[in-house]
Amino acid sequence: MKKIIAVTGCPTGIAHTYMAEEALKHAAKKIGVEIKVETNGAAGVENAITPADLQDISGVIIAADKDVNTSRFNGLPVLEVPVKDALHHSAELINKVLNGEAPIRKGEKDLTMTKASTESVGRQLYKHLMSGVSNMLPFVVAGGVLIALSFLWGIYSADPQSAEYNAIAAMLMNIGQQAFSIMVPVFTAYIAWSVAGRSGMVAGFVGGLMANATGAGFLGGIIAGFAAGYLMLWVKQRLAGLPRQYEGLKSIFIMPLIGVLAIGILMALLGQPVAAINNGMMNWLVSLQEANPILLGIVVGAMCSFDFGGPVNKAAYVTGTLLLGQGNYFFMAGVSAACITPPLVIALATTFFPKGFNEEERTAGMVNYILGCTHITEGAIPFAAKDPLRVIPMMMIASSVSAVFSYLLQIQVPAPHGGFLILPLVSKPLAWVLCILAGSVCGALMLGCWRLWQKRQQLATAEAEAEADKVNIAQGGQNAAL
Repeated sequence: MKKIIAVTGCPTGIAHTYMAEEALKHAAKKIGVEIKVETNGAAGVENAITPADLQDISGVIIAADKDVNTSRFNGLPVLEVPVKDALHHSAELINKVLNGEAPIRKGEKDLTMTKASTESVGRQLYKHLMSGVSNMLPFVVAGGVLIALSFLWGIYSADPQSAEYNAIAAMLMNIGQQAFSIMVPVFTAYIAWSVAGRSGMVAGFVGGLMANATGAGFLGGIIAGFAAGYLMLWVKQRLAGLPRQYEGLKSIFIMPLIGVLAIGILMALLGQPVAAINNGMMNWLVSLQEANPILLGIVVGAMCSFDFGGPVNKAAYVTGTLLLGQGNYFFMAGVSAACITPPLVIALATTFFPKGFNEEERTAGMVNYILGCTHITEGAIPFAAKDPLRVIPMMMIASSVSAVFSYLLQIQVPAPHGGFLILPLVSKPLAWVLCILAGSVCGALMLGCWRLWQKRQQLATAEAEAEADKVNIAQGGQNAAL
């Protein structure tokens, strides 16, 4: 039996990673190929590929939207694709590897210096950016939830000057704020690490600290991360000719000094202009929240359901977390509502319109109740992938309805994740749930009715074809008799 290896990984390491794993395993079983899939998820690397696994294989599939250790596959046929391709075209990918269509991966066995020759510049930049996002998110979620928990004792319970002051609440607030405060430095450091490896992390982290200090925030972090990464990659290449005995001096003294100094100066010069742009964008969003919540809800809802956890979705989510750090809890209410809605649309549609879905889809629909209630948007991907031109607009409308109602009712959500698990922290929990259900029901009605109509059309077509076959058979019999 032929054997292939696969690696999956998505920015958050929650849904896409494991859904791609299942899709590849299912397709391999159908084709009759042995497969081992390594997952690079939120819990780290699982089912890790060993050197022994690389013996006598037909090739490797790397389905990842973040950097994984790819240099170990140099010299082997390797197919590198976005993680969504493994979800939608798993059988096609496996067949490409089996048919010898995967290019041989070239380069030195050095993660920091190796780049896939088949990847475009845009694809590489996207992977570096998502590497930063995936490593930042645990800090955002942990810090945000701890800050939100401190509000259980009162909105001012962490303030020593307030009558609501509580020592436990103050401790939770302090821990959460510390986790939140390194969100941008961690994001920046891991962008630089993704580009240049370990040598880029120091300059990247300091660049992130400078972005915080100057007010450049997330936008400044992106600039600092890529600048640090590519600078250190260039410096490393320039110093490659140094004698071996200077390796320690190079890695501990020369490179960190050059990187920190250069990126520090860069951010000191760019910090204020970038901060002005950053503040302008945030102020515009806040003003839109007050002046036109309907338009804001439509924009946020459409972004969250456009790619179900992809870069557009993440842009809305990260904006919400940044505003949380500034004490704005209204914006995240719409973002969370919009992210929770798509899987609930699937769950409700498969429950109340069962004839429009097959048995496998109905089973997946039940799982989406759990995914939706815990803020995991990616559960809707398999359904959207089957008919994206129709399903995605339905999801965008549904999410927009949920977000619009959340903004109109001025609901506050102080935590960046958790779904319905954080209801005790929501300012108007029942109203927020009703907002989400309103959007979910709208989407379920659209999707359910569409699938029923589609089934009826397929049935009518099948009946018409069967009738035509009967007529042709009858005419053939008559002709034979004549």
